Order: sequence, then structure tokens, then C-alpha cells
Amino acid sequence: MNDILTAGKVETSTDAQGVATISFFHPSHNSLPGVLLTELAETITRVGQEAATKVIILRSEGEKTFCAGASFDELMAVEDESQGLAFFSGFAKVINACRTSPRIIIGRVQGKAIGGGVGVAAATDYCFATSQASVKLSELVVGIGPFVVGPVVERKIGTAAYGQLALDAGEFRSAAWAQEKGLYATVVDSIADLDAAVAAFAAKLAAYNPEALTELKQVLWAGTGHWDTLLTERAAISGRLVLSDFTRQAIRKFKAS
Repeated sequence: MNDILTAGKVETSTDAQGVATISFFHPSHNSLPGVLLTELAETITRVGQEAATKVIILRSEGEKTFCAGASFDELMAVEDESQGLAFFSGFAKVINACRTSPRIIIGRVQGKAIGGGVGVAAATDYCFATSQASVKLSELVVGIGPFVVGPVVERKIGTAAYGQLALDAGEFRSAAWAQEKGLYATVVDSIADLDAAVAAFAAKLAAYNPEALTELKQVLWAGTGHWDTLLTERAAISGRLVLSDFTRQAIRKFKAS
């Protein structure tokens, strides 16, 4: 297997207050190959079920890009619809793991979020970002669409704003725009300010009644119980489109640019 598809890591730690931090990294701008997506989803589920966990911080490493979305190397390697479904189901697994976790998940977005990265940010319950954390749903540029992340992004920012992001696929929207639409709850100037704000908020949540937080989490995600099926259906759409000649050529052109 291509080394770039097996690169990356997911790490966890939990402090004495019950604040668990889940961190992911990939050398290609924190893009997420299928292996890493599966590991990330399984880690979110496992950590959320641990008795010591009171709140989760979801973050990536590095200073520039929070998450560049799908791995183009892996997209190019997809040979049939079943492989396409399996790959795009990776993002569905991460979103559903966040959705069904009994713990509140705080997002820490230090830089740009692209494609699936926007979906990961939207799947957190309360998201902090820096002013450098612009967003873009670039899927149409390469011949597919933001189908898997669509429900979670639309839920967070509304249909109109989701449509703007999805259709204006070549352009970034600012962190201020993302905050105005509700994707980010708080935007700060620097990574140092980001870490301070995230830590303070996590400590505050960890001191609340954990049962109350779990009940509130269920209320916040009301109406999403069908997403296991919905996101798989959306993954199948992307898995089919990625095999088209249009998409193959578009990805090659994108990678060469």
C-alpha cells in the first residue's frame, strides 16, 4: 500500500479533570485517508465511552491546516463503487461517532478546513477557531460533491449558507463568515489564544453534571437518528461519481496544480 495512505496518527490523552484530547495528524496537510478516518472514528467512540472522560477536545496537529479533507492519492486509487463507498463512508463514520458520543465534543480549528475537514468541524458540539481558519467545500471542483458532510454542515449553518459553500467550490470563506453562520462559536486571533480559550471552556464543562451534559447532547442532536443510513447513501453517491472520467481528469489536474 502507498506509504502516504498508511501515514498519519491519532493520539489521545486525558487529564485529571476528565478532559480528553483526541489529536490527528497526516503529513499531507492533515488530509484523511480511509485508515486514519476509521481509527479516528473508533477513537472518538472509545474515548467517549470511558468513565474517566467528561468532555472531549478534537484537534489536529500543526499550525496551518486543520484538515484538508479527503486524500487525493486514495481517491485516485478507487477502482470500483464498493471501494468508493468504503472510502467516503470513512467521513460518515467520524461524523456519526461525534454525533453518537455521549460526551460534548469541543472543536479546535487552528487553520483552514477544506472539504471533509469542514464536516469534521461541524460535527463538534462547540467549535473554537483562529482567524486563519477559513473554510471551503471544494468537492465540485474535482467532480464530486459535499454529499457525506452535507447533513452535518447544513445542520450547523443552514441550507442557504451550505448551498453557498457547496456551489462556490473554488473559494474560501473567512473564519468570520463561518462564525456568523454558526460553524464557529468563537474566533480568536492566535493559536495561543485558541488553546487558552479551549482549555478554559473544557475545564468549565468538565465541572458540570456529566448526566446533564449527556442529556443536552441528545437534545442538540435530535432528529439525526437516521444518519447511519443517510450518510451511507450519500457516501454511495460520491463513491459512484469518483469513478467518472470527469472526476478522474479533474483530480489529476488538481494534483498537478
